[in-house]
Amino acid sequence: MSPHKLRKTRKMRGSRTHGFGQIGSHTHKRWRKMKGDRKVGRHKGLWTYTVKYEPDYFGRRGFTSPRSLRQKINVINVGELNELIEKLDAEKKLEKKKEKAFLDLDKLGYQKLLATGTIKKPVLVKVESYSESAAKKIEEAGGQILKEQEETAEAKN
Repeated sequence: MSPHKLRKTRKMRGSRTHGFGQIGSHTHKRWRKMKGDRKVGRHKGLWTYTVKYEPDYFGRRGFTSPRSLRQKINVINVGELNELIEKLDAEKKLEKKKEKAFLDLDKLGYQKLLATGTIKKPVLVKVESYSESAAKKIEEAGGQILKEQEETAEAKN
């Protein structure tokens, strides 16, 4: 180091702030980085830079709850199948198999069939999962729930 750089430091031995005012108003970059607070100057001096180039600098980041990562399951009730059949019939998109209405709930965006409500018409339903009481109600109405294995076996015959 040159003698000039040492001059003030030598004079200020014993002085708490070395002539730079209150505590912390002239701390070095590396000290802040060692503390791990933040990148230097994002709050005041480089605010326009932050707004322009790093708009996501402030805010939440890090841990994501596993509950929010679970897949959302679309559910339909047996009572809603009547309305669905009428709607598809009006749009002329209703398939028929064995003279019964055929609903592929997977293609319509539903993953599970539950038993609330009643069904009036015999219906063939293809769905990923269903409750026992929903299957019972559909069978009482003269319909049937098809599993994927059954449907592929029917297609081969």
